[in-house]
Amino acid sequence: MFYKILRLVLQIFFGVLFRPQIIGRENVPLQGGMIMAANHLSNWDPPMAGAYMPRPVAYMAKEELFKPALAGAIIRNLYAFPVKRGAADRGAIKTALGILKQGLCLGVFPEGTRNKTGKLGKAESGAALLAAMSKAPVVPTAIINTNKIFQSGSLFPKVKVIFGEPIYFEGKHNDKEALAAFSKKIMEKIEILINLHSQ
Repeated sequence: MFYKILRLVLQIFFGVLFRPQIIGRENVPLQGGMIMAANHLSNWDPPMAGAYMPRPVAYMAKEELFKPALAGAIIRNLYAFPVKRGAADRGAIKTALGILKQGLCLGVFPEGTRNKTGKLGKAESGAALLAAMSKAPVVPTAIINTNKIFQSGSLFPKVKVIFGEPIYFEGKHNDKEALAAFSKKIMEKIEILINLHSQ
């Protein structure tokens, strides 16, 4: 209930301020585990993509955000869970796989960090590994212009969120070359969406 209320509030807030264009919601599987893999421009990205995804999204979030306790309680009610940055967090990976096996949507940013320039960075292997281990589809998601929000000369940019067609990992989860190729494919699909809808 809390999630639904907050999502509605965010939709109203974003709609009034930015009037974002949302494209491709019909591409999102409404049932079964899935991974939403998006580019990462700013701190606006998780709430923006989550507000317009047709189903609830569980995000990995840096563990610092869960302190103090009140903030942690709120974030957890939004289906987020902590992850340690800069290290292989087996607990976070196990939680992510559990979310997918429950038939829920997991939101990830394959680049691993924000890229404020608007250019795509190289994907880490995490999203591909989760797709390989869970067999869940990946929905490439392009977020456009959130890095320009409230910037001088562009206070209210034309924000877009585009959900692409699902893609699937084919191969073994311990095949490093296959994982690297799939990570690259995810970013290529996101780049195509950005190029198609940047105008």
